[in-house]
Amino acid sequence: MPITVDIDVMMARRKMSVGELAERVGITPANLAVLKNGRAKAVRFATLAALCEVLECQPGDLLRWEPGAESEAASAAAPETKTEVATES
Repeated sequence: MPITVDIDVMMARRKMSVGELAERVGITPANLAVLKNGRAKAVRFATLAALCEVLECQPGDLLRWEPGAESEAASAAAPETKTEVATES
């Protein structure tokens, strides 16, 4: 997925453990690990807001888009398609 999660970077900057962040945000350490490792398919805005509040950062500090950073699993699951656009001459 071209969205990269940088929660671990902000945790390191704030010298905060997974357990402490999970407790302060109100989610389980297991769910935080899923987010932190980029395995989550979605994140609730309320969770994102809580992460930003606790880590004193902006959503863009936690998530970033990297073009061409498709995972191998996603690339294998989605067949390549080519779209042609008809033009009038």
